[in-house]
Amino acid sequence: MKFYKMHGLGNDFVLFDGREVMGVDWNALTVKICNRHTGVGADGALILLNSAVADVRMRIINADGSEAEMCGNGIRAFARYVFENGVVRGTEFTVETGAGVMKPRIVLKNGRVDGVRVDMGEPKIEAKDVPVKVDGRAIGMLLTAEDRTFPFSSVRIGVPHTVVFVDPLIEADVSKYGPLIENDPLFPERTNVDFVQVLSDDRIRMRTWERGCGCTLACGTGACAAAVACVLGGKTGRKVTVELTLGTLLIEWSETDNRVYMTGPAEIVFSGVWNG
Repeated sequence: MKFYKMHGLGNDFVLFDGREVMGVDWNALTVKICNRHTGVGADGALILLNSAVADVRMRIINADGSEAEMCGNGIRAFARYVFENGVVRGTEFTVETGAGVMKPRIVLKNGRVDGVRVDMGEPKIEAKDVPVKVDGRAIGMLLTAEDRTFPFSSVRIGVPHTVVFVDPLIEADVSKYGPLIENDPLFPERTNVDFVQVLSDDRIRMRTWERGCGCTLACGTGACAAAVACVLGGKTGRKVTVELTLGTLLIEWSETDNRVYMTGPAEIVFSGVWNG
């Protein structure tokens, strides 16, 4: 089967066109192909499928074979692929995901793809919708992981995210405390964990421990969740630049329609044929 290797700020994926492929165990295949020693290597797989409710459907599978409802970097990569390969018409289209129908818009510069802007929908901020086992909202709370207590807020942008605020942001803390917080009994569906340092009213720095993946170089839904959590905590304005390892994402939580908009790059690295 032909595949494409893609990434959004280093958060990498293997993309398959599954519209005419039958009988594939995509979960098992993803575990094999995402192995960085014996496979192609990636944080997850994106499967292009037909949709009855949108222009196309995107299925997202994490490197460990688990399903993800949504992936911010993944949908930008997916959007670029379907646009450049003529699967969709026009620069604006709809994508069915496990978190609902998303609306990417291709950003062109001199006739070439310069980035992708995605309407990520309205954030869910009630604890029962994230979910978190607390009453009301899990905003501005405290959580203890082993030897450290973190201020945190939890929101859902397609998938559950817990934003912990740190100063300074230390890379080693992500791999140490990320899995502890991910699997805390407070989160019945587990949680992605975003470590955030607020730099100014319109700029933050973030590193993520992703549920089902571990440390990743970038997380689009996490950047959106971090921006929302910062606004709810009075830490930033509603439009922020999020610094990640390999670049930045621009996130805006619109006051007009309550929707979160993410703009950032997506790159195609290479294509190949999987014979495994």
